[in-house]
Amino acid sequence: MPELVVAVASSALFDLAESDAVFRDQGTAAYRAWCRAREREPLAPGVAFPFVRRLLSLNALDPARPPVEVVLLSRNDPGTGLRVRTSLDHHQLAVKRSVFTGGRSPWPYLDAFGAQLFLSANAKDVAEATAAGRAAGRVLPGGPGDGGTDDAGDELRVAFDFDGVLADDASERLNQEQGLAAFHAAERAQAEVALEPGPLAGLLKGLARVQERELERENRDGWKRRLIIGIVTARSHPADRRVITTLRAWGVQVDFAAFLGDLAKTRVLGAFRPHLFFDDKPANAASASGVVPSVHVPFGVLNPPAITGG
Repeated sequence: MPELVVAVASSALFDLAESDAVFRDQGTAAYRAWCRAREREPLAPGVAFPFVRRLLSLNALDPARPPVEVVLLSRNDPGTGLRVRTSLDHHQLAVKRSVFTGGRSPWPYLDAFGAQLFLSANAKDVAEATAAGRAAGRVLPGGPGDGGTDDAGDELRVAFDFDGVLADDASERLNQEQGLAAFHAAERAQAEVALEPGPLAGLLKGLARVQERELERENRDGWKRRLIIGIVTARSHPADRRVITTLRAWGVQVDFAAFLGDLAKTRVLGAFRPHLFFDDKPANAASASGVVPSVHVPFGVLNPPAITGG
């Protein structure tokens, strides 16, 4: 098994704005005819395209035992999904496995592939997956990620908020219920106590395993590391120490961390330039999407039941 498996919907990977409009305005039959007439025309890259392209490039580490797999989970039926397959081939994305559900929610197939993450632009699918205990995030439109614009090189930078994303929301819940002073007092007292894993802890651990293989090859033949993992969080002193305690308990070391307090995350994100940034707070994810490709993780106290699905 690979160290990391990511499932991605075609809505996250490609720009489907035009085809979605046909489906909404003209119905299923017209949509099928429209797709078939264009099934040899590749789709333009979408928000998560640079992330997926660079993730797959990590398989150059060891082509005989690739560390990463990307699986396509699509709401298309097999016929209308042919254009997606054409697009994967055109953009040279080595996605071998796919599921086409014919309009049904695709997230129930995550376990079949052992996926540590499901990316989609469909808010309902992501909310259902999260409510069912799966790691999922909704890619947001806007900013440099929209349309698949990408910088040069093979480096993959991934950034995470901490509470409600990598760790559970216990500390954030205390902050919301009792205020910042109580939060800081609790964090100081529990600085050496690791937090419980949150929805994307498995993704972080998978990325760390890929980094370990990078380090092995770097020591063996000078491979240049490509994967850079960062944390960008509103935690600041004295709550910063517990982040390190938690990561150490999980056996994970990140490359970059910004503990920002009330400073806007967009300032640091614009300098770090991640290919995806994950945040559980809707407002933070929305503002970040104007600067970097961003994902909303609808988990925990910052997301009301109508979003999380209960």
